[in-house]
Amino acid sequence: MTTLKIRDDAEKDKRKNSKREYYKTVVGKGGATSSLAHGKEQVHTKPPISGAMDIRKEYKRTEFRRFYDRGDLPLQVSFVGAVRKVAWKVEIEKLDYHHYLPIFFDGLRETKEPYNFLALQGVQDLLLEGGNKILPVVPQLIIPIKTALNTREPEIVCRMLKVLQKLVTSADMVGEALVPYYRQILPVFNIFKQQNENRGDKIDYGQQKRKNLGDLIEETLGLFEELGGDDAFINIKYMIPVYESHCLK
Repeated sequence: MTTLKIRDDAEKDKRKNSKREYYKTVVGKGGATSSLAHGKEQVHTKPPISGAMDIRKEYKRTEFRRFYDRGDLPLQVSFVGAVRKVAWKVEIEKLDYHHYLPIFFDGLRETKEPYNFLALQGVQDLLLEGGNKILPVVPQLIIPIKTALNTREPEIVCRMLKVLQKLVTSADMVGEALVPYYRQILPVFNIFKQQNENRGDKIDYGQQKRKNLGDLIEETLGLFEELGGDDAFINIKYMIPVYESHCLK
């Protein structure tokens, strides 16, 4: 009898142990005050960088370069002594602005010669002589403007900011015509608005050459507000919350 009892007790213990092992695998360790499980090794990493100011390389060839290489643009580089200028093959007043002005604006994101020189000088001449031909073309200029700004390339962004200042002052109502397109062109302004380098006692030669992004953006926004009509300020403020009015100072 004693032997049978010992066997029964051994069988019961075996069944209990098997049940415990089973419940451990199924139920887990929820509710336990402590755990024998090994925790995952913690890896300390740096917080991710947004990269909002990183340069976006644009590999697509510009329309300006395509037309120039084909010989379809009515201008060429001309040298008067050591001075490089643009020579127009036709009178600017006779040009179709709906066709040519967007092409020249697209060329503003070129960084290689002679494309960047010709595009910039060509745009300046077209805006200077355009008069009432400029306003109807404004909607066609938004995509080239947005594409150039979205490169985040400081040289290209500075160039476009200076051209935008000339654009809004080139003819009446142009500043107001740009207001509906602030959502397309102002996001990059908001990214670089605080991009002012503190050089201490050093001379910032970028300010003399008007290459300081923060200052150029502030100048451009001031012109947008001044020439954009009654709705300009509230639309700028919506896109750039830190902007302070120039007209109310």
